[in-house]
Amino acid sequence: MAPAPSAASRIAVVTGASSGIGAATARQLAAAGYRVVLTARRKDRIEALAEEINAAGHSAAAYQLDVTDRAAVDEFASAFKTIGVLVNNAGGALGADPVATGDPADWRAMYETNVIGTLNVTQALLPKLVASGDGTVVILSSTAGLGTYEGGAGYVAAKHGEHVLAETLRLEIVGQPVRVIEIAPGMVKTDEFALTRFGGDQEKATKVYEGVAEPLTADDVADTITWAVTRPHHVNVDLLVLRPRAQASNTKVHREL
Repeated sequence: MAPAPSAASRIAVVTGASSGIGAATARQLAAAGYRVVLTARRKDRIEALAEEINAAGHSAAAYQLDVTDRAAVDEFASAFKTIGVLVNNAGGALGADPVATGDPADWRAMYETNVIGTLNVTQALLPKLVASGDGTVVILSSTAGLGTYEGGAGYVAAKHGEHVLAETLRLEIVGQPVRVIEIAPGMVKTDEFALTRFGGDQEKATKVYEGVAEPLTADDVADTITWAVTRPHHVNVDLLVLRPRAQASNTKVHREL
């Protein structure tokens, strides 16, 4: 069993914590002994989650934040002297159109949230992570950041950008007391990811997982994040690819139809 986090490194910030993987990660990190700070645009969601975590005897606080708003991110970061963990989870996909007809506004929004949002929060909190003496940056990318598929170019491009951000940051801060961990999930079934991608079209969202016996869940990914974060401080999980057994690649999925 991993040791409890030190006093200097026990604050964990989770972006996009209002639902799905972010909310599940906040619950599991809190159970592992971290004081979790939940950030997301939906204030009511993160406040309810903070109440749930605190009622369970753990420690959580909610802070409404849009990661694409750099001034707001800097103001948020100014509240901390040190933090131990940053989980860059905020992101998402919009649309599944081919390159020829994809909406540039969707591409821009995905890049702003997945890449610039991650950059904003990481830049603002990196000095606080260094100051802890034992910091960890987690970047939740995707298998889309490692390979492409038809109809996914906008999201794939954004996740490739996030993957490169993680890889480059690790090179640039080697020697500093901060790890950079990238977790790249494949097919994860959550309440909102596919529904958001298809503009609220439940039929299209359901079809993504049709016939797949056991896609990953938010808890599966959160468990993996928590495991990586709680390794001894000298152990860095550079890149961990996580897929359900039914998925061999981005384009090869076993469906029981």
